[in-house]
Amino acid sequence: MKSLVTGGCGFIGSNFIHYFLKKHPEDLVVNLDNLSYAGNLENLKDIESNSNYRFIKGDICDKRVVERAIDGCDVVINFAAETHVDRSIKEPSLFIQTNVYGTFTLLEAARKCGISRFIQISTDEVYGSRKKGSFSEDSPLHPNSPYAASKASADLFARAYFVTHKLPVLITRSSNNFGPYQYPEKLIPLFVTNILEGKKVPLYGKGVNVRDWLYVKDNCKAIDLVLHKGKIGEIYNIGAGNEIANLSITKTILKKMKKEEEIIEFVPDRPGHDFRYSLDTTKIRKLGWKPEVSFEEGIEKTIRWYQQNKNWWEKLKR
Repeated sequence: MKSLVTGGCGFIGSNFIHYFLKKHPEDLVVNLDNLSYAGNLENLKDIESNSNYRFIKGDICDKRVVERAIDGCDVVINFAAETHVDRSIKEPSLFIQTNVYGTFTLLEAARKCGISRFIQISTDEVYGSRKKGSFSEDSPLHPNSPYAASKASADLFARAYFVTHKLPVLITRSSNNFGPYQYPEKLIPLFVTNILEGKKVPLYGKGVNVRDWLYVKDNCKAIDLVLHKGKIGEIYNIGAGNEIANLSITKTILKKMKKEEEIIEFVPDRPGHDFRYSLDTTKIRKLGWKPEVSFEEGIEKTIRWYQQNKNWWEKLKR
């Protein structure tokens, strides 16, 4: 099988390619990435000479580049996206361009060349926020940030192509991922690297917002399972059930890195900050998936990775 992975130099995409080539060494992977600020060739430096791997620099919004990259591929796995909520508030047009128009460009190319499976990688943020209970795949979409709205729009385009053109689309919506190679603007890598630099950690509001934390390798395994065993046209929630308030996760990081809580700097909350995300993962578990890395193990692995890879993140933060 030959797969087109878009956004493969980003956080989840690069982790997926590492996992996928190890799990399926006979398969071919074409990685299409624009190498924006969050795309890093160093994430895949160890496999760049792999004969089953090919990198193409290009934008998913560029029809000609996409058609060249998708040629001969059997499946598309679309990780390419602008993902940082804060950036979407400041510059929403970029999120509309990449997340919506870019997904449309990929869907059109996939429709024309007869792709056997199109995996749209989405997020739990499309559901919005809720104080109690969990979102199922049938829950209505209530995005509350430009980022979430752009991802919800992309999901709807993917669904429309399934219904209208019978394109074999599947959608995964995961909770907050963490692990190696995550750009140091998200909470965990930002706080870990700030501590390593001797800086304070900026925590929004009172730190009461709750997220479900999923170790990235577990997400990669779930996506691979959906690719091979998921039902065409279906949506699959992927979450680990690790619902933790931001203040609690901050204190956990500080404790593991032997730092005092006085370095927490409470900063004004961002606009439209969702209070809590929670996913019902019954459907993906029925396929045979369950998270294998506990939060405790995952956070220790993540902290250790950033401690051991200062050369990777220091130049990014500069």
